[in-house]
Amino acid sequence: MNYRIKNGLLIDPVQKINNIKQDLLIKDGLIVDKFDSLDRFEVIDCSDMIVMAGGIDMHTHIGGGKTNLSRMLLPENHFKNSRSSNPIEIVSSDCCTPGTYQTGYRYTEMGYTAAFEPAMIFSNSRQAHMEMGDTPILDHGAYVMLGNDELFLEMLASDKGHEMIKDYVGWAMSASKSMGVKIVNPGGISAFKFNQRSLDVDQNHNHWQISPRKILKELALCLHELGVPHPLHIHASNLGVPGNIKSTLETIDALDGLPGHLTHVQFHTYGTEGDKKFSSAARFLVEKLKTCPNISIDVGQIIFGQTVTSSGDTMKQHTNSNFSNPKKWIIGDIECEAGCGVVPFKYKEESFVNALQWAIGLEIFLLMDDPWRVVLTTDHPNGGPFTSYPHLIRLLADKSFRDEQLDKLHPDVLNHTVLKDIKKELSLYEIAILTRSAPSKLLGLSKYGNLRPGSCADVAIYSKNVNFEEMFKKPKLVFKAGELVCKNGEIVRVPVGGVHIVKTHYDANIKKHISGFYENKIATSFNNSEIGNEELQVCANGGKILVTLPN
Repeated sequence: MNYRIKNGLLIDPVQKINNIKQDLLIKDGLIVDKFDSLDRFEVIDCSDMIVMAGGIDMHTHIGGGKTNLSRMLLPENHFKNSRSSNPIEIVSSDCCTPGTYQTGYRYTEMGYTAAFEPAMIFSNSRQAHMEMGDTPILDHGAYVMLGNDELFLEMLASDKGHEMIKDYVGWAMSASKSMGVKIVNPGGISAFKFNQRSLDVDQNHNHWQISPRKILKELALCLHELGVPHPLHIHASNLGVPGNIKSTLETIDALDGLPGHLTHVQFHTYGTEGDKKFSSAARFLVEKLKTCPNISIDVGQIIFGQTVTSSGDTMKQHTNSNFSNPKKWIIGDIECEAGCGVVPFKYKEESFVNALQWAIGLEIFLLMDDPWRVVLTTDHPNGGPFTSYPHLIRLLADKSFRDEQLDKLHPDVLNHTVLKDIKKELSLYEIAILTRSAPSKLLGLSKYGNLRPGSCADVAIYSKNVNFEEMFKKPKLVFKAGELVCKNGEIVRVPVGGVHIVKTHYDANIKKHISGFYENKIATSFNNSEIGNEELQVCANGGKILVTLPN
């Protein structure tokens, strides 16, 4: 079906279109500038409605082993919202970490059309792709974790040479069919296995005798030279530790001007000021970013209520297990390659620490002067479920509402945050950047996240409402690749989404070295390590393989 979206108010920062009344034409799954004389199309009048590209979540835990563990850890919550009156929807578990079906439905109902798993363990990449392929409607992809990979650390520690390591990174991305590379607590997951309980940026790993700084610089340089559009995706050292702003700033410096993306920075922006030795360091981070155009961020905003924290950072999650709510947790490892920690947690308004965390995230959003370098996330499910995005958008766009929420919090928080003094309210144009334009740019997806002719017709149409939470909770219409998939907040079609990968190049001779490592250290056969294109399509439930070429 072809469509003429008539009289809508278009917002597309990529084209610098802001609230312009303009028709949008959809043909054969693409946005076009005109129809041919013989084209048949349906006219949809969207007068006084906001038309945006489909939303893109570039950091959300929706596939892989730890995501399933997160679902399994809270079975008592699964049945609360698992059933639907919509006969199209397949019953799926729904809790802090929804099942695959619920994930696809609920994202689509908010106007999102793509979501990316940020922490795919190489040895578990097939399962991650199958799980994302089981998630309906959404395009998807993943970043492979390499910062604690034993072969990578061994090569770096033994001075195998930059070119050899770069070939390994290129092979790992190609073999796992990933969009980029994630680094979690650089070297820290591995160090935890050697009984280290912390690892600062310039502290050496007990066994490998290399520092996080060296790991960061090497991986960032590899990706830059390979031409991977998305820069190194960095979960910095000392997550959640008071005073960790120091290691966050040192992490930025460690990149030495190379591109880098700091993820869930709210958890890495803590000072030690005040009687409680816990304070906001948002102003220090933002000032640093003003001088570092090579760095982008996503925030990882916390949302009050029950969630389950899920991270490859076993070192930190082992510590967090003391604060689990309810009292249960999981720490695991896979092939000595990387691990995960899953800890349920409840963020409370009456808690000084939780309340200040909430304020710090909002401070970062609102103090940033370049919206193209900041992306809206909750680090789902760690800071809160992705279904809270409409609420978060209202907090950012409505100062009076934000102040009302702030006044409900622990009374000491007001003395430790400048949030009350920030008058800024994000516009719809800025919201479109944070949720569409910026993530598509940072991932190198030029045909997504915008409304240009030739781009994929992923489109979300919202009825105007001064209450942005209500507005973004249920779009009027959502199109995925030109197909109407959601109408008036209800799923009407359930197509299969595509899988995004980046094509990387490497010297095939690297396979000899890798196969030797597999033979000596890994339980699975090297012959089964690579995912082929045909196999990927099977994993993706028949979805299209969407290839991005190196820069």
